[in-house]
Amino acid sequence: MPASLAASPIRRREGFPAATLPATIFLVLALLPTVTWITGGSYLISVGSRVMIFAIAAVALDLLVGYAALISFGHAAFIGLGAYAVGILSAYGFTDALVSLPVALAVSAAYAFLTGLVCLRTKGVYFIMITLAFGQMAFFTASSLAPFGGDDGLTIAARNTFAGFPVLRNERVFYYIVFFCLLGTYLFCRALVASRFGRVVRGAKENPIRVSTLGFDVYRFQLATYVMAGALAGLSGFLLANAAEFVSPAYMSWQRSGELIVMVLLGGLGSLDGAVIGAAVYLLTEEWLSAFTENWKVIFGPVLVLIVLFARGGLLGLTSALARRIMRA
Repeated sequence: MPASLAASPIRRREGFPAATLPATIFLVLALLPTVTWITGGSYLISVGSRVMIFAIAAVALDLLVGYAALISFGHAAFIGLGAYAVGILSAYGFTDALVSLPVALAVSAAYAFLTGLVCLRTKGVYFIMITLAFGQMAFFTASSLAPFGGDDGLTIAARNTFAGFPVLRNERVFYYIVFFCLLGTYLFCRALVASRFGRVVRGAKENPIRVSTLGFDVYRFQLATYVMAGALAGLSGFLLANAAEFVSPAYMSWQRSGELIVMVLLGGLGSLDGAVIGAAVYLLTEEWLSAFTENWKVIFGPVLVLIVLFARGGLLGLTSALARRIMRA
């Protein structure tokens, strides 16, 4: 491994020890059902599951945007494909997760591979536009599927079983299944970024020509990253379809892709911890503000602009900056 790449460390936010922040995040998520058990009700479990499902997609997108500098505006298409795999299989009587989950992952990964072959031939704004085009193609294709609801979407009769047992239909069990999926996604992406493969991807982000001259095929590394991100988004779609017991073309819209990018930027670009935090803050803010007005984005938009202008590292960067100032005082 060339020294120039081997010496490239994983970027960590100052003010947070390497393991403290992720340990705190996952500890809070793990204990959330206990809080709901004490207070009664299952509302927090439902919200927590939704946050973690989108956090999986946000972590996958951060792998592309934050570490590979591949700004995709079609990431939601992979979520939709994973969700539709569950819905269409359920319509034909295949309701076991041992069937629908591998199919959801395979379909999303295959679509990422086929579109990535074309998208990764372009750079910059052209890459953004072509991912948007492919995302909209998936959206309009789903909208035209009249046997499966078309624009109205498709209702799933019940959540998937697992080896014939209806374990996903218990809210708390389903919550912890989503939790472990998020934890596995996070650990996988973290290990990937720290690996030799990840160092090549991060090196190509800074200087692709230099990495190519060192003997690495940048295109192949980026394509592999794109496929893995697509498959992880497909996992998010599988969980989303089971959580909502409904699939819709709206899952694939460019607005949803934009929201995922906002989550990544909000938490802190190039930080897997930040992707989880950004997803949580975005969705919880939506939940809170929507209780006051349906035009909650009018309020949230200016706040996001201020964060982008004055906190370049997102919420994690802002928190780290405040922590350094306090320590110096």
